Amino acid sequence: MENLKGKKAIITGGSRGLGRATAIAFAKEGIDVAITGRNEKSLQETVTELKDYGVNATFAVFDVGNYEEVKIGIKSILADLGGVDILVNNAGIAAFGSFNDMEVSQWTAIIQTNVMGMYYVTKEVLPHLIEKNQGDIINVSSTAGLSGNPNTSAYSASKFAVIGMSESLMKEVRKNNIRVCTLTPSTIASDMSLELGITDGNIEKVLQPEDFAELIVTSLQLPRRAMLKSASLWSTNP
Repeated sequence: MENLKGKKAIITGGSRGLGRATAIAFAKEGIDVAITGRNEKSLQETVTELKDYGVNATFAVFDVGNYEEVKIGIKSILADLGGVDILVNNAGIAAFGSFNDMEVSQWTAIIQTNVMGMYYVTKEVLPHLIEKNQGDIINVSSTAGLSGNPNTSAYSASKFAVIGMSESLMKEVRKNNIRVCTLTPSTIASDMSLELGITDGNIEKVLQPEDFAELIVTSLQLPRRAMLKSASLWSTNP
């Protein structure tokens, strides 16, 4: 299995939910971690917790949907970390409503954050992985990107796009020894899911952020000759 200690990771949307759980799981493996988000207080609190595991931890405040902010933020992170081996594109937003009732501005915001945000961050990080001729990119989609449902048109459209972009990138950079994995989790008791009322977060029945983080760590521990192309994480409870 791949030894992850000493590697350097960037996690977008890393101060809460799936991103925070992944950052903690990484720190436990000895991975230096940089997290991004828009709430400086939450980022600072999470970084303090990460440092308790004896790793280098840092953060940058920016909106992934703003390319100028992304360029500045990633440059700052790379200077603090001294490089990058792993990128987890986790940042995303969701809103639900009928096709006609959802405001155009809300539709646009979801696409801008979930699709363009992932593109912007990857565009800034990828050259560094190519230069090293090695790396890992984990792109977080959703089961909503595998199947559309009523009132999820914007969110599903964004997550379908993530899968297409991610799979295309995977085939493009395999020659550079870069593994690109697309994850399509079902409902997880993340902060976003709880706030939207998608789940009650019942720990006995609903997937927890730590389950998601464990899947990511396991995929990264595969020998370099092996790559997890995609994976769906589901609860055992219907």
